[in-house]
Amino acid sequence: MSYTARIGISAKAFLLALTLAAISAGQGWAEEIHLDALIIPAAVSWSGGSVSVKLEAIVLRPDDNLPHPLALLNHGSPRSRSDRPKTSPYRMWSEAMAFARRGFVAVAFLRRGYGLSEGGWAEDYGSCANPNYANAGRAGAADIAAVAKFMTAQPYVSKGKWISVGVSAGAFATVALTADPPRDLAAAIAFAPGRGSTSDDTVCGEKQLVAAFAQYGKTSRTPLLWVSAENDHFFNPKLTSLLTAAFANAGGNVTFVQTPPYGTERYA
Repeated sequence: MSYTARIGISAKAFLLALTLAAISAGQGWAEEIHLDALIIPAAVSWSGGSVSVKLEAIVLRPDDNLPHPLALLNHGSPRSRSDRPKTSPYRMWSEAMAFARRGFVAVAFLRRGYGLSEGGWAEDYGSCANPNYANAGRAGAADIAAVAKFMTAQPYVSKGKWISVGVSAGAFATVALTADPPRDLAAAIAFAPGRGSTSDDTVCGEKQLVAAFAQYGKTSRTPLLWVSAENDHFFNPKLTSLLTAAFANAGGNVTFVQTPPYGTERYA
């Protein structure tokens, strides 16, 4: 399934996400967009250790020589491990362009173990019988934090506020990020967050996934917009209601939006 199919739940929801998560009230509509293909030197630190890696990315931003707020875009994870090397940041082109045209520096990057990014796959959650989703999410969140540290030091990025946006596994990593937020993380948008989907409406260790969201919710206070479609077959509405309830009841600061059915929600 393409990134666009999973993150583009609906145009209405996407625009709502942008409106609710906007961190600069006066952002205009950029006419000219500058593109950079970038290899980001990331110093990643998490509970499992620390490593310096190079992560593949593209950066789309208004071509006006002015600093703009940062939006980090985080991809999902294919069900087949053989598809991880085929992942490309250009699959997030349309989403990055949507943010860039609204005045953001949009960075679509690949976490460790995807595409050309170094470091090996860091988001292994173990066996399907007893998955450790909480640790997998934190590993992905560590990549986001490392990229944010590098990007916020760039002269074309505004200082002080940035947002993380993700879909599926990238959204799950984004939720984990809010549980231990880096400096100046202003808000987060999660499109259909989760892990462990093996086939339509089947997820390994649903109880462990619910527990991971509850664990994140205990310390997450960053405003989070959670968007899911009625016909999501990775994380269906019944499971999503359990996940959002676990997160919110534990203390997570979440606004949930369920959209009407979008497309077929199947692999393209």
